[in-house]
Amino acid sequence: MRHANRQAAWAVDDLRTSPGWMFELDDRARHDLTSAVRRAADPAKTLLDYRRDDFDLGSASPVIAASLRAVRDGTGFAILRGMPRDGLTAEEFELLTWAIGLHTGVARPQGKASPFMTAVRDAGTVYRTGKGRGYSSNADLDFHTDSADIVLLTCYNVAKSGGMSMVSSSVTAHEVVEAERPDLAELLHLPFHFSRQAEEAPDEAPFYPNPVYDQRDGLLFSKWNRNRLRSAQAIEGVPTLSPAQFDALDLLDDVLRRPNVMHTMYLRPGDMQILNNHVTLHSRTEFEDHDDPVLKRCLFRLWLAPPDGVALPESWRPAYRSVEAGSVRGGIVGQAYDEARRAFEVRQAGDLGMRIG
Repeated sequence: MRHANRQAAWAVDDLRTSPGWMFELDDRARHDLTSAVRRAADPAKTLLDYRRDDFDLGSASPVIAASLRAVRDGTGFAILRGMPRDGLTAEEFELLTWAIGLHTGVARPQGKASPFMTAVRDAGTVYRTGKGRGYSSNADLDFHTDSADIVLLTCYNVAKSGGMSMVSSSVTAHEVVEAERPDLAELLHLPFHFSRQAEEAPDEAPFYPNPVYDQRDGLLFSKWNRNRLRSAQAIEGVPTLSPAQFDALDLLDDVLRRPNVMHTMYLRPGDMQILNNHVTLHSRTEFEDHDDPVLKRCLFRLWLAPPDGVALPESWRPAYRSVEAGSVRGGIVGQAYDEARRAFEVRQAGDLGMRIG
């Protein structure tokens, strides 16, 4: 199966020879971003009160735009280095992350409490449970996709040790599985069921169907999360997986971790990692944190629906609610979604010329 964007089907050797996925901000761009945050910062405002026009990203704008093009049309992920980490408080760095998000798309809620911004840090969560979430644990994570078109992750503090980031092309992984076991590759296009980890909105069931792979308009899409699949198997009404289905999923996870498929990196303070969840899968190793709370590992995560998002397969609708191109879609609506959040979405969609899904 060929993919319309062949650059999304990369191997690790390709990344080494063609570093078009790496971007760096210069001193002027860092100054512009720092100034933008400090001019706009208002302690009386919540994140949802800010507008895109409150932040002039200055000379950083074309570099950020180029990294987003690589995420959309190239490898499906990018690293932007040199964000102004030094001299900014964690709150200012979080606001900077939000500002870039306002210029990129409509932020999507991320869990039971319906947060639009998540601090990725160890809060003692047990990952492999029916309610576990990886971002609030220090555990080694399964390869997975997040529940939005784009995930933007900015690094403020790193762990004492561990916490290595891994990214693999889901397009490449599909090609390998198809070449080695075409019978198992076919199974990955049939519906699987995934738990909502007890975070479902009032109008949602506790699980939803989604194939691991599907296609639309010549593009291949992936959605995978073993922890949510494992949790779903304990929910009444979810079909029991067959041995062949387990074989297909085990082979996929094996391929994703092969040395020439899995790219590894350590994010540095001031790095921003951007991922296209439709053509990449990502993971992270276990980490040991600092004892000093000021030094503890901390990243800020945004899930975004961009205005140039392509049409999704119809099978993505239960998870994304909308599959139309350029629509506000995806996220985990959660159980605290209210009028303030809705008003933000409508306002931000209007600023970007998008429609609510």
